[in-house]
Amino acid sequence: MADSSVEIIEGCRLPVLRKNQENEDEWPLAEILSVKDIPGRKLYYVHYIDFNKRLDEWVTPDRLDLKKLQFPKKEAKTPTKNTLPGSRPSSPERDVRKSLDLNVQSASAPSRGKTLPTPKRKAESVSLATQVTAAIPVPSLPSSAEANQASVYPAMRDSSFSIKSREEHEPLTSLTTNGTTRRLIPSQPGRKRKNCGGTDEMVKVFQNNNPRCSTVYLPPGEDSQDSSDGIPSAPRMTGSLVSDRSHDDIVTRMKNIDCIELGRHRLKPWYFSPYPQELTTLPILYLCEFCLKYLKSLKCLQRHLTKCNLRHPPGNEIYRKGTISFFEIDGRKNKTYSQNLCLLAKCFLDHKTLYYDTDPFLFYVMTEYDSKGFHIVGYFSKEKESTEDYNVACILTLPPYQRRGYGKLLIEFSYELSKVEGKTGTPEKPLSDLGLLSYRSYWSQTILEILMNLKSENGERPQITINEISEITSVKKEDVISTLQYLNLINYYKGQYILTLSEDIVEGHERAMQKRHLRIDSKCLHFTPKDWSKRGKW
Repeated sequence: MADSSVEIIEGCRLPVLRKNQENEDEWPLAEILSVKDIPGRKLYYVHYIDFNKRLDEWVTPDRLDLKKLQFPKKEAKTPTKNTLPGSRPSSPERDVRKSLDLNVQSASAPSRGKTLPTPKRKAESVSLATQVTAAIPVPSLPSSAEANQASVYPAMRDSSFSIKSREEHEPLTSLTTNGTTRRLIPSQPGRKRKNCGGTDEMVKVFQNNNPRCSTVYLPPGEDSQDSSDGIPSAPRMTGSLVSDRSHDDIVTRMKNIDCIELGRHRLKPWYFSPYPQELTTLPILYLCEFCLKYLKSLKCLQRHLTKCNLRHPPGNEIYRKGTISFFEIDGRKNKTYSQNLCLLAKCFLDHKTLYYDTDPFLFYVMTEYDSKGFHIVGYFSKEKESTEDYNVACILTLPPYQRRGYGKLLIEFSYELSKVEGKTGTPEKPLSDLGLLSYRSYWSQTILEILMNLKSENGERPQITINEISEITSVKKEDVISTLQYLNLINYYKGQYILTLSEDIVEGHERAMQKRHLRIDSKCLHFTPKDWSKRGKW
């Protein structure tokens, strides 16, 4: 449907033909990011508006609908202090972003090593518009005066109640029920924990006539990390691998690798990854599946395999059960492997900035064992010292192993390490779309499992606190509260906040747990946490 008389340039928008999941034709609006000439015809690299970037692709002119072509707006030629006046085409959406970014103070983050040509991090948080899909903020529960206005509070959807800052809440020194305060979870000797922070909200479990439907009482608690003006704050941008998306250039918005061969799998990358420029023109990029070294041809790979002695990731094997193993890799001691792992991961992670300086990080690589060696399935990284209580910086399950339970296994393992360290942890924000889905599912299943297994004592209704849930699971208190709100369990009944586990939620949880065959066995973990603060340069 392309007309040769019309010149299509970068920044244009128009409907483009593609197949949906049902293999039916659809014409979503797309933006032209690049145009290239090949002998005989032109190709256009398009980004489908409101679709994930991993669907971006090169298309032929016959898939373009020129009847609804939108040309890019030109920026006004306004002279500035430090730059010369000029103009360049930009998409309509980009104009809005620029106006938002004018109010954001940016500062380049220091890096001890050479960085890749990717956007610099910001010291200050960016606008909410760039972070809404990444992570849902955790509002505080309404005060008792506000609670009289409604009986149900689906906090993720209803913004009618005000959100107060931590300083505006009166501290609760104790919470009692019928004159007594109870804790059901016995203290574990020899295990020191960081304080989860905040007050210890008491949760009561009521067993109704239907034994599978329980109600949990939850008095109002203090706020977690919301802004004092009543607007939820954006996730803090002080994380080590947080990427500022507002200054993406045209190069990093386009996939640059067509295909990767890793062992017996061929992978199609989803996003840009800064491999050397000379390798981006190859039809296939070959990787050694044990050391992750990248090579330009099959011949080079075969020659490398005769010299590569690795049959598993470098580092210490800290977990093994069946064919599943986890290896702990120090980013300083195994720098080349860590950098190669980051390059591979960047092909499938869009929300992180890649740095050559891997010294401050630990990498935990999950592998599957067979007669040929330990094959990489996925990994997560974490900072050796995190001021934000992050227990995961990046997390990835490689595409051939997705939808098989390995993602939740990686998440469960990260929290198992936090339990050994005696800390609560949370993943670094923002999460990717698939990462957010995996964490939401894991948090929901873990918390529901605890609530459903509560037993009554002496005929009294059992009770538990939010802090106790956080202590048992090592899930940060804010994530526990946000998950309860996400599940829409919080109601208001007879002057108290309650969590109602309906029959549908219980049955859905039981079905999900029946499908979850892969679990971490803490007895198979051999891990001794290190105090990195006393190690100087690690």
